[in-house]
Order: sequence, then C-alpha cells, then structure tokens
Amino acid sequence: MPLRRTKDLSQYTIAAFDTDIGKVYDFYFDDEQWTIRYIVVETGVVLSGRKVLISPVALLHPAWSPLHLHVKLTWEQVENSPSINLHKPVSRQHETEYHDYYGWPYYWKGTGVWGSWPNPKSLADAPQTKSRTGFKDASKDIHLRSTREVTGYHIMSTHGEIGHLEDFLFDDETWEIRYAIVDTKNWWPGKKILLRPQWIERVSWADQEIYLKIARETIQKSPKWDPNQPVSREYELRLHRHYGYGPYWTAEK
Repeated sequence: MPLRRTKDLSQYTIAAFDTDIGKVYDFYFDDEQWTIRYIVVETGVVLSGRKVLISPVALLHPAWSPLHLHVKLTWEQVENSPSINLHKPVSRQHETEYHDYYGWPYYWKGTGVWGSWPNPKSLADAPQTKSRTGFKDASKDIHLRSTREVTGYHIMSTHGEIGHLEDFLFDDETWEIRYAIVDTKNWWPGKKILLRPQWIERVSWADQEIYLKIARETIQKSPKWDPNQPVSREYELRLHRHYGYGPYWTAEK
C-alpha cells in the first residue's frame, strides 16, 4: 500500500460535503499499536478557527485528491462537535463522546488495529456499538501522542545517539505507522534511515529519547533510503533482512 509522510500532509485541506473545513495541523497516534487515530484539523473562518479531531473512519473513499482529504461530514456536524483541549491528554471518555456524537464505532473494541477490523473503512462500515460501556476504559492510560510533539526526539543506539526523529511514514489504507524517519546528520551527515516502530526497545517521553537495541555499525550499514522515491517492497525486504526481522506483512497474515 502507498506510504505517505505525515509532514507531506501538512496544510492539506479537509473537504466536507458542503465546504472546506480547514487544514491538516497535526496527527494523534496510538503509541502501543503505532496507528494514527485522529487528524487534528485547524479550521478556517467558517468554523471560528478552532482545532478539531477527525478520525480516519470519517474519510470518503476514495478520500485522496491533490492537496485535499475528503470526509463524509458537513461543516455543521464539525461545528457542533464536542470541544477538545489539545493541551491536555485525550481521555477515553472524550473519545467515547466524540465517537458517539458522529456515530463512529469504537476502534478500541477488539484485538485488531481497528477493533475487529483491518482498517478504518471496514470499521466505518461495521454496525455502530453506541453504548456507555465505552466509558469503562476511562481510567486506563490513553496512549495518544502528537506527531508534532515527538518530532525531534533523540534516537539512541546501544552505542549512543545516532540522530533525531524527523517524520513518520504511514500506510494510507490502515493508517498504521510503518516507519520512523531518522535524520542522522549530527552523527553521519547526509543520510536518513527508516526504522520500524516495533524495533524500538523503549521511549522515554519525559526525556524525549527513543532507545534501540541496535548497534551504530548496524545502522550505518543499513540500506540507503531515497526520500525522493516510493518505498518499494524490494527495499522493505532488504531493510528487514538487514536488521534480522521478518517482513511485517507476512507476520500480520
């Protein structure tokens, strides 16, 4: 499936049925399953310029067109949607209210990336499970992170820092983050590398550091990534073999 950079979507216009809602400002991703759960939209004059969350569940299909993402919503629906304070963590209670308001099924009900479904489109077509039982997980830790917030985090190998997190590549069908893009210019000028989030040992959110159980030498010898070319299956296979992992698409099957 096509992989897209989150930064390439910056300033994409979100188009509702009846008018443009606003521009892509940020993304919230789940740091357990490494999947984008919400697009943060900076609305325009029509919607008073506030920021709102839009789930990939709301996308029309096909959703993509040049510099636009199309959603099956009206501006009035978005205008009347529950308010959110982006300076605070998004609680499960707020997510439940949000999903109930739009009539979206809960993505956290099930064992898969999108509940019992493989992607947000399948979840959108599933029967709605509107119920106050969505609140039962309200006390659990919510693992939603801002892509803007984590950009610039230091990447640490077993032998010290190798660079910083520059961006993410995500699958535009499942919205799973497939790769972290690491800029190594402070250690190894002129090279950017791709790493699977599943190869991360741990993240220190307080210290803004991401730790790998990978040696610097192994990273230095990784297959060269060309940001001007699409990521091919051939390249992905070479990358996985280099780091000693099976390809994610076979593991998922």
